[in-house]
Amino acid sequence: IAHLYEEHGENFVDMLDGMFSFVLLDTRDNSFLVARDAIGITSLYIGWGLDGSVWVSSELKGLHDDCEHFVAFPPGHLYSSKSGGLRRWYNPPWFSEAIPSAPYEPLVLRRALENAVIKRLMTDVPFGVLLSGGLDSSLVASITARYLAGTKAAKQWGAQLHSFCVGLEGSPDLKAGREVADYLGTVHHEFHFTVQDGIDAIEDVIYHIETYDVTTIRASTPMFLMSRKIKSLGVKMVISGEGSDEVFGGYLYFHKAPNKDEFHLETCRKIKALHQYDCLRANKATSAWGLEARVPFLDKEFINVAMNIDPEWKMIKPEEGRIEKWILRRAFDDEEHPYLPKHILYRQKEQFSDGVGYSWIDGLKAHAEEHVTDKMMLNAAHIFPHNTPTSKEGYYYRMIFERFFPQNPASLTVPGGASVACSTAKAVEWDASWSKNLDPSGRAAIGVHNSAYENQRTANGNLATKIIDSVPRIMEVAAAPELTIWS
Repeated sequence: IAHLYEEHGENFVDMLDGMFSFVLLDTRDNSFLVARDAIGITSLYIGWGLDGSVWVSSELKGLHDDCEHFVAFPPGHLYSSKSGGLRRWYNPPWFSEAIPSAPYEPLVLRRALENAVIKRLMTDVPFGVLLSGGLDSSLVASITARYLAGTKAAKQWGAQLHSFCVGLEGSPDLKAGREVADYLGTVHHEFHFTVQDGIDAIEDVIYHIETYDVTTIRASTPMFLMSRKIKSLGVKMVISGEGSDEVFGGYLYFHKAPNKDEFHLETCRKIKALHQYDCLRANKATSAWGLEARVPFLDKEFINVAMNIDPEWKMIKPEEGRIEKWILRRAFDDEEHPYLPKHILYRQKEQFSDGVGYSWIDGLKAHAEEHVTDKMMLNAAHIFPHNTPTSKEGYYYRMIFERFFPQNPASLTVPGGASVACSTAKAVEWDASWSKNLDPSGRAAIGVHNSAYENQRTANGNLATKIIDSVPRIMEVAAAPELTIWS
């Protein structure tokens, strides 16, 4: 960083490849430069004191006592003391949201992800992979296992990969993660937690993750508990699968995208918001215990390749046998040297907070019900005029957050707006019934999802049968009261 700055001045930031947040002080004139990586994988905030001082911190708690005003430092931007303002340095074609038209080439996409994973095997510390058994983590684990042998890391730490999974006893992720680990031959570590373990950790999670967003807290808690156990084993870095659903439109609600333009625009919106959701979770849940998380799906070069593909190829078309993230699955569907078993490669999407065990979310809701009264909810808009909680669970998290971060700017750093199954507020417009069912859990879109698979079964025989195998387990929760769009 220092050498590039000396040679190229402020324009060197775009030459960096990786995740970073840094402050560079030039003692020759006491000027300074602050920059954050393209997607916001690492955390960063900036604040201003009444005395004219500028403060920068990787955590909100580093600023909130000293600053009159503070905000999340925007990803892909730099702040120069010389100009006194923020400037965006990351300007890829997709950022302007123009609709791309490059043809889909499976091997190009495969190689781009392989390169992104291999790049992250540069390490001088013990490491492993997070393995939930879903498509994204399984692909990352498979590529890592395949290419680890020839690396310096393998010479130092051994060629057998360690994998880690967390869940409630009997959860979908534990079962699928174990199966993939057996297939890949990793040294697999399963961490079990109870609903009570998770509830007991909520205050610590909100203190470390620094959000009151319901989806993020639901998913951060098991990751926070798992990170503590991983670090206790002496592991200092993990490779994870975050970002794939945003890049490829993998969330269940993408089934309802009306056309390829809207599909692409929603993926752009989702990637731009990652620093407030999944990146925030992955970075802070691991960093709380001194663990580093690396995310190959958010590699700059990989995103350039994936976001340049004509979004027509990403569209979910059950009648043609194309499920969510079909182009990614197809790219790694290698008959001669398979990366994964077929049924894992085509496993249905499971959000992390759902996959660790469905009773986790139900347990959180029941706990919030005990601590938040109907009267409190009636007055919610007066107490929290910004991002007013719409559920008792949301109110409960907000109370804890406000206790740790009482300043008004702190609550403004957390995103809000209507969402169904992790959608942006804009995508809620895709289906009129969604506005009545604004639950961020993946189950909120399950009726749409499973009916699409039923259609596929008749249209596309064998492939659909493999996929639909996982549906009965999911349909067991169909009677839950929040599933108002079940069809």
